[in-house]
Amino acid sequence: MATQRGNAKIIPPNPDGIFLEGQERWIKDNSRLKLMEKARQIGISWSTAYAADERTAMAGGKWDQWVSSRDDLQARLFIEDCKMWAKVMSIAAADLGERVIDEKTKLTAYVLEFASGRRIHSMSSNPDAQAGKRGGRILDEFALHPDPRKLWSIAYPGITWGGSMELISTHRGSHNFFNQLIREVRENGNPKNISLHRLTLQDALDQGFLYKLQKALPIGHEVMAMDEAAYFDFIKSGCADEESFRQEYMCDPADDDSAFLEYDLIAGCEYAASEDWEVDLACARRRGAKLYAGLDIGRKKDLTVLWVFELLGDVLYTRKIIELQSMSKPDQEKVLWPVMALMERTCVDYTGLGIGWGDDAQRAFGEYRVELVTFTNRVKEELAYPVRGRMEDKRIRIPYKPAIRADLRAVTKVATAAGNIRFTAERSENGHADRFWALALGVHAASTPASIIEYTPLPGKDDRYWGNDDLDLDRKGAW
Repeated sequence: MATQRGNAKIIPPNPDGIFLEGQERWIKDNSRLKLMEKARQIGISWSTAYAADERTAMAGGKWDQWVSSRDDLQARLFIEDCKMWAKVMSIAAADLGERVIDEKTKLTAYVLEFASGRRIHSMSSNPDAQAGKRGGRILDEFALHPDPRKLWSIAYPGITWGGSMELISTHRGSHNFFNQLIREVRENGNPKNISLHRLTLQDALDQGFLYKLQKALPIGHEVMAMDEAAYFDFIKSGCADEESFRQEYMCDPADDDSAFLEYDLIAGCEYAASEDWEVDLACARRRGAKLYAGLDIGRKKDLTVLWVFELLGDVLYTRKIIELQSMSKPDQEKVLWPVMALMERTCVDYTGLGIGWGDDAQRAFGEYRVELVTFTNRVKEELAYPVRGRMEDKRIRIPYKPAIRADLRAVTKVATAAGNIRFTAERSENGHADRFWALALGVHAASTPASIIEYTPLPGKDDRYWGNDDLDLDRKGAW
């Protein structure tokens, strides 16, 4: 038995074994259709790569494996896991690199070929890549794909002549097709005959996950001093909010009926996690880019957020997001004013403390380039629905970040007793949906463009601008 490292209290039944109980059940399940709802980063994709190697490498193997991942980076990582397992199991395998799998569309896959002649093809999320190909299917992070229903529809016929189809994912909202499949199994008699597996963070910890993790971590890592309860709290405290933790780690899909924006709607507009979406705004302006921004003013606990879009055709591309907290107004202006100077138009939160900000911004840049927006229930409705509309039409691109998702999910639509619509968001450590309202203000700025006005740089600190007593630049405190 290996010597224990770390403070884990739960030791797996076989401490020297490779897999936890839940991972082993998943590997040994040879069902034609199987589905795993799982917590993040508990080794299921890694375990799936092991099983894929076994099936593909065995003598007489009949089927290639076609793997669909969320993006190109995940596709490459899955092949790397397969290569690692092939080496561990002393299986001969040749990495064929990236290959074109469809000459017409130029779709590519990362390919690992075994001595059996069979291959594992690991692709990104385009459902069309699954068309016309026979063999096993592994649909990794299924719920995160842009259109899970379409992916199922195209992938499923590929196992008509043999092979299996495996779905692996964390949840992405209660309306997602992934959750609909799970509810079919649990509530509607399992008409597709899916073998359902579930592995939460708590399940993994109860099976010895922390013991395995601490064996792999270096001495001195902060997790080494934790037991299972402390590690659970450590993971939970790092999540954007309670809803994110429940969904990402406890297999509890977020309630899409209460939130204004469903997870599928948000995910369909996100850049790939590895995509570089920020640009040099000054360079962008020199090339003629049309830039628009929304500025939501923070208070003591809230963020000040400036959200910058570039309009290309009819699509708004996020190019920069500035988040400031616990800074005085003058210090925040030093960061924000040079960026706002590059904008065609900026819409500013003109509510409460935002009144002073808005007045100063209009004096600096002119009332045609700065629109002041006072938040009322009706105004919030007029700001919120265009965001939803652009998401439904895929005419907006936003970063893939947990904090942004949490903010967008935090906004709820409530009908008052008088029949009016009210948009609300609970205040949390993550703010008060500040990113959502900055985004919405940016969308509004782009929908009502100002006339082109030549930009005049702000005066320097020794010029009359900085001597204007109305600006109150010496005011202190967090905003």
